[in-house]
Amino acid sequence: MIESIRPTPYEIRAYRAANPKLRERDIAAQLGVSEAALVAAECRLTTVRIDSDANRFLERVEDLGEVLALTRNESAVHEKIGVYENIKAGKAAALVLGTEIDLRIFPSAWAHGFAVTKTDANGDVRHSLQFFDRWGNAVHKVHLRPASNGAAYDRIVEDFRLDDQSQDFVAETNAPTSDDKSNVAVDAEELRDRWSKLTDTHQFHGMLRNLNIGRRQALHAVGEDLAWRLDPTGVEAMMRGSAEIELPIMCFVGNRGVIQIHSGPVARIGVMGPWLNVMDPTFHLHLRTDHIAELWAVRKPTTDGHVTSLEALDAKGEMVIQFFGKRKEGLAERTEWRSLVESLPRLNTIVAA
Repeated sequence: MIESIRPTPYEIRAYRAANPKLRERDIAAQLGVSEAALVAAECRLTTVRIDSDANRFLERVEDLGEVLALTRNESAVHEKIGVYENIKAGKAAALVLGTEIDLRIFPSAWAHGFAVTKTDANGDVRHSLQFFDRWGNAVHKVHLRPASNGAAYDRIVEDFRLDDQSQDFVAETNAPTSDDKSNVAVDAEELRDRWSKLTDTHQFHGMLRNLNIGRRQALHAVGEDLAWRLDPTGVEAMMRGSAEIELPIMCFVGNRGVIQIHSGPVARIGVMGPWLNVMDPTFHLHLRTDHIAELWAVRKPTTDGHVTSLEALDAKGEMVIQFFGKRKEGLAERTEWRSLVESLPRLNTIVAA
């Protein structure tokens, strides 16, 4: 590791060159810098600083044609291959409602943008657009594929290029706020009353905000008829169970800037070390199951009857990944999904071998 308080861009590039097989996030962690600092160190070489305005990006991204959209957090990587289509811009929130690429975007979190060119081990040149928050955490990436429109990419880079092409990146020093409010008392009776009056799953965040409590606090307090703990192995069991019966599911992975959603079946599931992987034709998922501190089955009322979700939290109480059974608005939840989740082993039923 480079012995300095903050490595210089030259030191970052040298460390990367000396460790070509390490993943970028691992290099950043070993150097004690953000991923954005790693990318910025290549400016004027293989990287161009670009405008990070999310809505401006959405005005142009459909021109790229087929791409790979990537959204991740510390514990999960969600990749979808498709076209950005049916786009609805917005100041507070924007939507991409395509057949494959389905996003909820929060533009205020997008603070830094880069166009990145990399040459892989085979000598193939790869292009991507990468966006980061104020702390240098990745919020969204778009990787070009062989079928992508390279000319459209070049035009976007040229039009979005910033005058500032500095190789330095200084993250904000104030820590990002956490949703965890473990020091806040929960009025379980009021929580259950508010919870019972939900008519749409999208109202859940507003309920937590109005009660000034975090998701983890609510799940622990609401009662086992509405939320019950599962053994963390339940994620893999659910995915293999849904694959076995070809049950379409919804898989949500998000961060402060984007929530990315897969809707449909999963098939090719594998495990490599701590990683649970899905490698289907248009959907790839990489999940660090060892980061799951709590797994919950959750029931939320809607006008179509209650719906059941599977929610994985990390040690900080932050959402790692969330699953629902795929359903159309106005229709009840599939009984196969509900039965699958309810069959998963509860935490208190696990007996040590």
